[in-house]
Amino acid sequence: MKRVVGALLGLVVMTWLGLTAWAYWPGEAEVPVARLASADDRFLAVDGLRLRYRAWGAAGEGRPDLLLIHGFANSLQSWRLLAPRLADCCHVVAIDMPGYGLSDKPVDFDYHNGPQAAVMVAAARALGLRRTIYVGHSLGGAIALQAVVRDPDAAGLVLLNPGILTTGVPKIVQVTLPPLPRMSAKLFGSREFRGNFLRTSYVDPSIVTPQVIDDLMLGARAEGYMAGMTSLMKQYAEGEEIALAARVRVPTLIPWGDQDRNKLRSEADDLQRLIPGSELVRFADAGHYVHEEAAAGVARAIEAWLPRTAAAGTAPGAPPDALPGATEAAAPTPASAAAPITQGAAS
Repeated sequence: MKRVVGALLGLVVMTWLGLTAWAYWPGEAEVPVARLASADDRFLAVDGLRLRYRAWGAAGEGRPDLLLIHGFANSLQSWRLLAPRLADCCHVVAIDMPGYGLSDKPVDFDYHNGPQAAVMVAAARALGLRRTIYVGHSLGGAIALQAVVRDPDAAGLVLLNPGILTTGVPKIVQVTLPPLPRMSAKLFGSREFRGNFLRTSYVDPSIVTPQVIDDLMLGARAEGYMAGMTSLMKQYAEGEEIALAARVRVPTLIPWGDQDRNKLRSEADDLQRLIPGSELVRFADAGHYVHEEAAAGVARAIEAWLPRTAAAGTAPGAPPDALPGATEAAAPTPASAAAPITQGAAS
């Protein structure tokens, strides 16, 4: 028995050493952000963090300001189909959260949902957005909910298959025992793994083209990715948004892809009941990425809902003052509980 136990312990140690060696084995050299950014990218400095964003549509009186927040391990590229469809009615800004895309990935940053939401509110102010409507997908939905609770000037909330009742975060990421955080960072830095993982979230995986993968993988190629993402992976925690949901005081829209493989259809109904006055719109032929597989339908649903955000508040208040440390950064050189409505997924 002692020999068996000893052999098993030895196997565990050897496996741990092997995984550690693989996790820390040098990969491809990371690339400065200036060489990865495109002409469409803009950068904003918020409390010492440099964040990438893109904008569609003109800002102005009567044109709602939307801030789009992506999901886990993604970037603003996830809004490539929805954002342009909202440009005629709205001023739309999509942003990379700290740790993702081409935004900064500091090792010492607190990547939990609350601090991320605080940065999003600060970014909205720095960008001069008025009565911001926060739009979040998956993990970004949880952060958007926190943002509207934190931001007294928020005008609305849009939640697309959000990670609130269930996070949808892979189980391996939820384990923070070394070297698993580093392994997770390395896996999500693999083009093959990321592509295969992403395709499982779509009803029609052909949406995940080589160009989509190229754009998504920019974040994994960027300088500081491995150290920053390892730190982010170490900080996984279940969110507190279920407790915060009752504090949401703005009109809320929930566009939901019914074929989400990681979420039961009943979760949408539970979420609608959780947030007072929220409206649920179902898309029968879309999965987790409802804003991509049903982009046109989601855009129409948002446009039809927008008057509720105007009715909920009077004219916008005074422009918010930029928070300390929130400035435009130089861009790098390019290199109601109504019955749910069911819609199709045509985009």
